[in-house]
Amino acid sequence: MRNTLIRQPFGRKKDAVTALRLLDAARYEVLPTKTVEEKVLASVPKDVTVTVTASPSKPLDETFTLAERFTAEGYTAIPHIAARMVTGRSELSEIVARLKESGITKIFVPGGDASPAGDYKEALDLLEDLTALGSPFEQVGVTGYPESHPTIHDDLTVQSMWDKRKHATHVISNLTFDAGLIKDWLHRLRLRGITMPLYLGLPGPIDRAKLLNMATKIGVGDSTRFLSKQKGLMTRLVAPGGFTGESFLAKCAPTLGDPEALVEGLHLYTFNQVAETETWRQDLIKRLQDR
Repeated sequence: MRNTLIRQPFGRKKDAVTALRLLDAARYEVLPTKTVEEKVLASVPKDVTVTVTASPSKPLDETFTLAERFTAEGYTAIPHIAARMVTGRSELSEIVARLKESGITKIFVPGGDASPAGDYKEALDLLEDLTALGSPFEQVGVTGYPESHPTIHDDLTVQSMWDKRKHATHVISNLTFDAGLIKDWLHRLRLRGITMPLYLGLPGPIDRAKLLNMATKIGVGDSTRFLSKQKGLMTRLVAPGGFTGESFLAKCAPTLGDPEALVEGLHLYTFNQVAETETWRQDLIKRLQDR
């Protein structure tokens, strides 16, 4: 009966090896709240990269300050620079100088949900200005959409990644729950000639009460607004016997293990439940190693 929990989802040894590699390279996304720094320091190892979101209900300064504090504590921290929250190249230059002085070398550039504050209507606008400023960061991540975006046609999201490839180094995928969709989406990207490495978006363990509490803390609910964009996401996350990150990872493993897929790690959406996410990750790593 030993390891029966892991034998079922990961039927092939090569898939378990793939999962271990991706779990080892996992990144944790957190929301900039008052308590998240303490939670990360208490439960997340320093070798785990932490990314800090940009909330439309909070100034970008809160994202940058938290990323700077994590960097000072010895983490690799990646602040999100939401393009629509930046007024233009002058402010962008100030942001670059600030982050570089703090030792931050990696960023993530989404378009963002806010109404444009100035010149940048989409991520590409800001990315082009970053290139004009001398490509000051070692890594620049951009968003990928395996599932349909609420306001953008699928073909346009793929085209957008093609347009961004000269200014970015890798893609972070938004959430999806269809392993078959991941395979098709990756095939389309690579067939199109988009060769940026991918971090696959995956939710950590979600407690419904904590998630709803988080929504009330960050203004009308960035987390629930985010969830509402995904088809049936809330239901599938919290339903008994519903979606689990382990089963999804197992289903995706054959695709993710293909060297031509260029998948480097996982991007875990923690919704600030970082202790639970780290416990889940370490438990799965141990069970995979014990196979």
